[in-house]
Amino acid sequence: MATVTFKNIPDDLYEKLKQAATAHHRSVNSELIYCLEKTFKPSRASAEELAEKAKALRSRVTAERLDTDDINAAINQGRE
Repeated sequence: MATVTFKNIPDDLYEKLKQAATAHHRSVNSELIYCLEKTFKPSRASAEELAEKAKALRSRVTAERLDTDDINAAINQGRE
């Protein structure tokens, strides 16, 4: 494996990296590797994985579902 040294990292960027590492229970080095892998080695998610992610996101939505009448009423609000 290669070894890379990063120099002159702006303080604010380093702080964000450090905060992200702490939040993800990783070292700064591991967080940096994760960020590089995510950027340069993106993985293609399967349809099943995307469906699971969508389902998880939908479960976090607390708003009521709107029906066609609600949407049309909102569109027409103020037009009458």
